Amino acid sequence: MTLYKPSRRNFLLTTLGLTAAHMGRSAPSAPLTVGQVIDRIKANVGIPWREQTVDNLIAGSLEQPVTGIATTMMATLDALKRASAGGMNLIITHEPTFFTHQDRTEPFLQDPIYQHKRDFIAKQGISVFHFHDHWHGRRPDGIATGMIRELGWEQYADPQQPKLFTFPETTLARLAQGIESKLKIRTMRVLGDPNMPVRRVLASWGNVGLMHGIPYVEQADVIILGETHEWELVEYIQDANAAGRKKALIILGHLVSEQAGMKYCAEWLKGFIQEVPIGFVAAAEPFWRPDQPVR
Repeated sequence: MTLYKPSRRNFLLTTLGLTAAHMGRSAPSAPLTVGQVIDRIKANVGIPWREQTVDNLIAGSLEQPVTGIATTMMATLDALKRASAGGMNLIITHEPTFFTHQDRTEPFLQDPIYQHKRDFIAKQGISVFHFHDHWHGRRPDGIATGMIRELGWEQYADPQQPKLFTFPETTLARLAQGIESKLKIRTMRVLGDPNMPVRRVLASWGNVGLMHGIPYVEQADVIILGETHEWELVEYIQDANAAGRKKALIILGHLVSEQAGMKYCAEWLKGFIQEVPIGFVAAAEPFWRPDQPVR
């Protein structure tokens, strides 16, 4: 019996043919992982990543495949449940998951609410990424961009001072009513004369302390913020009015004052992540008024 021994040429052609056949088939792409999403965020946010930051993976693992991404202002248990029910297993939250700015869990290890939330996250296979410092540090600030867009205030913004807005003259009451309507706030609070003329407004989304707030008072008729210590900046503005200087304060609530910034974050992510669905999950406003019960 004569054994067939292929020539070197035939062997190479056969090998190349097999390779070409395999290459012609589309190999299944590897799933997008949590770590890859975070790497893309770091590459696209436009500022160097800080060594000291709260922007870290709080729950889950970098290797976990992503089925969908949800952005939210605050990773409340309610927001996590709604995101998970929608098939989103990577949650990008602006504020903490575990109650402190640094997401420190040591004080809560024996706490039943912490344990319930931790166990829900683990059971549902959720990863949570805290995205605060660099979203604010981005230029322009991601939270401010979203809030300005939501309010429709782009044309009134000062290009040199992004917190400052100049409006055609209105009253404090009309300004507050417009904000309340556009942001659908239940519990906004206003300090100042409702009929006070208003042109210059300074908005500092989120928390504003006394020492940051006092210089703001010199720049504008009205300061808009999320929250502040009532015995500090609120008292200061009360005293300013008692001294004959017409000033006003609009307190939106911390969550509402930054919510639209994370709505915008979902749009921003879509610019460099196409493999999985991306959506925004609004965290519920925590407070309600007795004359407007929660439905």
